[in-house]
Amino acid sequence: MSAPSLIVGLTGGIASGKSTVARLFAQLGVPVVDADAVAREVVAPGCEALQAIRARFGDQVLSADGQLDRARLRALVFADESARKDLERLVHPHVRRIMAQRLRAADAPYAIAMVPLLLETGMQDRYQRVLVVDVSRATQLERARDRDGSSSETLQGILEAQLDRDSRLALADDVIDNEGVPQDLAAQVERLHAYYLAMAARLRAVPQQ
Repeated sequence: MSAPSLIVGLTGGIASGKSTVARLFAQLGVPVVDADAVAREVVAPGCEALQAIRARFGDQVLSADGQLDRARLRALVFADESARKDLERLVHPHVRRIMAQRLRAADAPYAIAMVPLLLETGMQDRYQRVLVVDVSRATQLERARDRDGSSSETLQGILEAQLDRDSRLALADDVIDNEGVPQDLAAQVERLHAYYLAMAARLRAVPQQ
């Protein structure tokens, strides 16, 4: 099989359940390329992106063994918009290049690109569909606190750096509601899986110019 004829950009706000949705698609045999996982790869010790981050933010963002202290860096950049934009400029080009390579190499009718800041960084035009995992702001805050114990200040900074719920939904082609029980989530993923398979087949049948 050639490269996927359809790439779906999967996104959503913090603690919306993107990883859970991606895992459900993966269980159905859909290749998933996770931008966060790729971002961790490109900031490994010795990598160009980590050297650039250290030059911009100093040794304070490194742990004792030379690894990137992601929690410390996150607290810094979400408290300072210019710092956040600098970080994106240093890391995102590397992430985009590797993601594009892996998506092209995927052996399936369609693939998922999971990008938390897909809409905030204007990357939605790279993909044929935008799938948003949607929950309320109150649910985001509750789940994020339960998940990693982030402070209210850090969480508020992250939320303010992301699109608001209405703006995110306005840019979505497809929406998964993750306020319900796990069974509801799985059913929504299965319906979209069938829809995306049919769409990918139609796209593949169209002669390429």
